[in-house]
Amino acid sequence: MVKKDSIAKINIIDEDAYAEELYKDLILSCSKHVKIKDTELIRKAFDLAKESHKGVKRRSGEPYILHPIAVAKIVTAEMGLGVTSITCALLHDVVEDTEYTLEDIEHFFGEKIASIIDGLTKISDVFDKHSSLQAENFRKMLLTLSDDVRVILIKLADRLHNMRTLDSMPANKQLKIAGETIYLYAPLAHRLGLYAIKTELEDLSLKYRHPNIFNEITTKIKDNEKKRQQEINRFSLPIIEKLEKNNIEFDINGRPKSIFSIWNKMQSKNIPFEEVYDLMAIRIVFKALNRETEKAQCWQIYSLITDIYTPKPDRIRDWISSPKANGYEALHMTVMGPNGKWVEVQIRSQRMDEIAERGFAAHWKYKGEKTNESELDKWIKKIREMLENPNSDALEFLDEFKMNLFSAEIMVFTPKGDLKTLPKDSTTLDFAYEIHSEIGNKAIGAKVNHKLVPLNYMLKSGDQVEIITSNKQKIQKEWLANVKTAKAKTSITDAIKAETKDRIQKGKSILEAKLKDLKVHPSGRVLKKIIPEYEVVTKDELYSKIGSGIIKLDNLKKILKKNTKSKIIRYWGLQLLKSSSSSKTKKGTEVPKQVSKFNYKDPLIIQDNESQKNYNTQIAKCCNPIPGDDVIGYKNPEDDFIVIHKAKCPTAIRLMSSKGNYIVPAKWTSQKLLSSLAKLSLNGIDRIGIASDITAVISSELTVNIRKIFIETHDGIFEGEIELYVHNVTDLNNLIMNISKIKGVDSVKRNEEIAK
Repeated sequence: MVKKDSIAKINIIDEDAYAEELYKDLILSCSKHVKIKDTELIRKAFDLAKESHKGVKRRSGEPYILHPIAVAKIVTAEMGLGVTSITCALLHDVVEDTEYTLEDIEHFFGEKIASIIDGLTKISDVFDKHSSLQAENFRKMLLTLSDDVRVILIKLADRLHNMRTLDSMPANKQLKIAGETIYLYAPLAHRLGLYAIKTELEDLSLKYRHPNIFNEITTKIKDNEKKRQQEINRFSLPIIEKLEKNNIEFDINGRPKSIFSIWNKMQSKNIPFEEVYDLMAIRIVFKALNRETEKAQCWQIYSLITDIYTPKPDRIRDWISSPKANGYEALHMTVMGPNGKWVEVQIRSQRMDEIAERGFAAHWKYKGEKTNESELDKWIKKIREMLENPNSDALEFLDEFKMNLFSAEIMVFTPKGDLKTLPKDSTTLDFAYEIHSEIGNKAIGAKVNHKLVPLNYMLKSGDQVEIITSNKQKIQKEWLANVKTAKAKTSITDAIKAETKDRIQKGKSILEAKLKDLKVHPSGRVLKKIIPEYEVVTKDELYSKIGSGIIKLDNLKKILKKNTKSKIIRYWGLQLLKSSSSSKTKKGTEVPKQVSKFNYKDPLIIQDNESQKNYNTQIAKCCNPIPGDDVIGYKNPEDDFIVIHKAKCPTAIRLMSSKGNYIVPAKWTSQKLLSSLAKLSLNGIDRIGIASDITAVISSELTVNIRKIFIETHDGIFEGEIELYVHNVTDLNNLIMNISKIKGVDSVKRNEEIAK
C-alpha cells in the first residue's frame, strides 16, 4: 500500500532545527545496523549535505536537505543497509547540484564512497536529440553494479522518496517519472527481492498514471476492510489453535493484495473488482529451531493447514526447495476457506521473511551460511556481461536490461545435471546461448528429456536439455522471434551485425570492381541510378544483396545506359511510403504501417507547458486509443506532430521511461461528431440466432455502424471479432455491457489491434 509522506505537510519555521530533529530520528533508525563510532561519518556527511544544499528548496517548498535525509532513512530502516550506504544517501545529490566535485568527496570520505556517488550522479553532457539521456543515466548507474550493488539500492530509495512526494510536480513530469518507475524501477526492486518497496512503487505509479482507477480501488478496499478482517479472523482461528497445539512459535497476519496487483488482475482477466477472488493473503512466519529444520517445518505447517482446509493442487508453489533468482524462499499454498472462497497462505521462517522484505541486504547477511553461488549472484554476473558489450547503444541496453527483470523463472538441467535458471517461456535456443554464445550460433536442434525437438521448443521446469550443433549452421534473423533472454537476443543480433558487415563489405567490393570494368567511377549519382532498379531502399541493402549473391549485376551495363529520371522519382515516392503508410497499393504492394492522422482542434487537448506551438496529432496504431481512454502524447523531436497513446500502452510506458522529456499530458474533450474505430473479441455457447441477436444490439439499440463482423463456431462454442465505429469509450463500454447480457455470450472484451 502507498505510504504518505508527512514532511511536505509540515509548516517549517526553523529549518535547521527541523533538519536536526530528522537527523536524530535517522540515527535512531540505524542503531541496529551502525556502531556508535561510525555515526561520526554520518554526521560529517549530514553537515556537508546541509551546508551545500543550504537555501535550496524543493518544488514542494520544503528545504532540500529533507530529501537526502529521507532517502538515508529508507536505506537504513526499510533496506537494512549500514554506514556506507547511509553516508552516500546523504551525499547523493551533492556533486550533481552543488559546486563540490567527486575529488572533494574522495578527499573527505574516501575512494569507495566517491565511487558510489559517481554512480548516483547523472550525466551532465549535452546529447543530440536522437539520444536518450534517461537511458544513458540508467546505464551509467548500472555500470557501478560491477563494483557495488549499493548504487542501485540507494537509487531505488531515492526514487521511492521522489514518488512519495510527486504531488508537487507538474502533470508531464509526473507521467515521465511514473512511467520510468513502472518500466524499470519496480521490476528492479522485485529482482533484488525488495517486495515491500516494489509494491509501493507499483501502487504510486498507478496513482499518477491512472488516478481515477487508483482512487476507485482504494475506496473499495477501505469499504471492505471490516468485512475482510472478520474473514481473516474466521479463517485464521483454527490454524492458530492447531499450530499452538503443536508448539510452533509463529506470527500470523492477513493483508489485502496491493492496489496495482488487483488492477493488474482485473486487466489480465477482464473482470471487475468484485470478481478478484484472492483479494487477501495470509502469511505465517515461524521461528525455526535451526537452519537445517526450516524446510521440514514449512512442510509440517503445510500438513497441519491441509488437515483443516482443502488445498488447490495446482496452486502449490515450492520456493524453499528451489528459491527464486532474487533469493526469495517461501512455501505458498491456496486453500478453500470456510466461506467458499480461495485463500492464499504463505509459509516462511523468520530468516526467509527478512530476505523477502529486505531483499539484497538480508541476502548478504545470510550469504556466509551457503557455499554455493546464489541465483542473485548469477543474475548480477549476467548484468555485468551485458554492460561489457560495447556494441549496444543505451536504448538497446535498456530493453535488454528490462528483459532480464523477468519475474517468473524455470529451472532446467544440462546432460550432466547442472542446473540453469531461465525466464519462463524460454526455448531450447535460449538454453544453448545460456551455455555459450558459440553453442547457440551453431545450434541446429536439441534433445529434451532424450526426445528430439526444434530450436523454438518451449522448455518447462525440470527438463533436461542437450543441444545438437553443426559447424555448417548459419545464424538466421528469424531466431530473434524464438528467444526470450537478453543474452540470446544480444548474441544473435551481434552475430547478424558482424555477418551483415562482412556481406556489405564484400558486396561493395564486387560492385566497385564491376563498375571499374565498365570504366564508371562509383559515385552518389551512379548509386541513385542503380538502387531503384534492383528494388532496394539503401546502398547498404544493395551491397548486402550483392554480397550474398541475391543480386548478380549481369544487367548493370544496361541499367547505367537507361534514362532513370522517372525511376528515381518513383523510388523516392516508395521510400516515403515505406516510412509513413501501411495499406495495399493498387498493385497489391504491402507497405509498412503508420499512425493515422487526427484532427487536433476538436477532440484532444495537449498540455505542453514548454511550448506554445500547435502540433498535429496522430493516433498510435499499437494501442488505438479512442475518446474517453486515458491518453498521453509523445512529441516526436523530428516532426511537428504528437502521437497519442493509451496511458497503459506498453510502448507508451517504454517511451515515458526512455524518452520522458518528449511526453506531454493529453486528454479528450467531450465530442460526439467524430467516430473512432474499435474492435471487440467475444466468445460463448453457440445457438441458433445468436449472431442475429448480437448484430441487432449493435445496429438497432445503440445505432452503431459495423465495419466488419466475423463469427466462427466449433464443438458448440463460438468465437468472434467485430470492428465498429463508436464516439467514445463510454459508448463502447455500454455496448460491451449490452452484448454481454445476450444469452449464450460468455465474454466480450475490447481488442486494441485493428486490422488495416
